[in-house]
Amino acid sequence: MHAKALRFCVSVFLLSAAAPAPAGTDNLVVMKNFDYAPMQLTVPAGTTVTWKNLDGEPHTVVSVDGVFRSPALDQNDTFSFQFTKPGTYRYVCTIHPKMVALIIVK
Repeated sequence: MHAKALRFCVSVFLLSAAAPAPAGTDNLVVMKNFDYAPMQLTVPAGTTVTWKNLDGEPHTVVSVDGVFRSPALDQNDTFSFQFTKPGTYRYVCTIHPKMVALIIVK
């Protein structure tokens, strides 16, 4: 590979590696294939997390300790919650109880 082409490839790689994630995707949890993804998310206190249902079936987002509760979310519906206090927040889909995940707030 020519030195000029190599420098260009390295520059593109470094720029793309340093680029921030697209807006709105950093604290997004998707519901797809009857799972939450990611199944564990760590965020600082004050962060708003958004869940989006990509399945054709409805899902819910319900914390096991009663801190937050979404309505049934149809495909492409979203639910958001701001985590103001540090802690570990476990949640489940009450329609499909095998769907479990957690948010860790630092």
